[in-house]
Amino acid sequence: MSLVVFESLKQIHCAECRGGPLRRLVREAGVPRCLDCADLGHLVYLPRGDAALTRRAREASSLSAVVVRRHRRRHRYERQGLLVEDAALAHAERACLADAEARARRRERDRARRAAEDVRFTAAFAAEILRLFPGCPPERAQAIAAHASVRGSGRVGRTAAGRALDEQAVSVAVRAAVRHTDTEYDALLMSGVPRFTARARLAPLIDAVLDGWRTAA
Repeated sequence: MSLVVFESLKQIHCAECRGGPLRRLVREAGVPRCLDCADLGHLVYLPRGDAALTRRAREASSLSAVVVRRHRRRHRYERQGLLVEDAALAHAERACLADAEARARRRERDRARRAAEDVRFTAAFAAEILRLFPGCPPERAQAIAAHASVRGSGRVGRTAAGRALDEQAVSVAVRAAVRHTDTEYDALLMSGVPRFTARARLAPLIDAVLDGWRTAA
């Protein structure tokens, strides 16, 4: 288990030494304490962002703590960084500098591998669109597949069902593309029409396009 340190924007003071307001604090027995009173004051802060440096610093530090901050809109705590011993951070920095070139080459290989995987997946997604909708123009199928399968986009093509080329997931992607490209859906939204009202109003037109695509040209 990791020790947890909280970042706070509130005016909180240490229950033991009364110091504050505290930017970072721990909670012990339900009360806030500053890092010095919690015997963590000697640790240095390492912000998130460099996975290799963070991993090595944690491994080299006999004592460490995860720093988190509550995200108000998401209603959850999110990791901000790590508190580690100064010597451990220095050791980790030297190790990262020593193999920086090798890690850069590995990242480039990984980038190329992911790019090749994305090309293959987009092609497979487009082929599945054409299987389900043989009347869809091939260039439209390719465009729909490319849009739906962008890595990290959260779109339907990147869901588990989308990656498995599930028929329903593929059909959802095609329907969304027709909705945005072949109807006035976006204009209705911009004019203030509620989303579900706009979808219901345009459903017959979308269904007509999809029905036409289900038959080979």
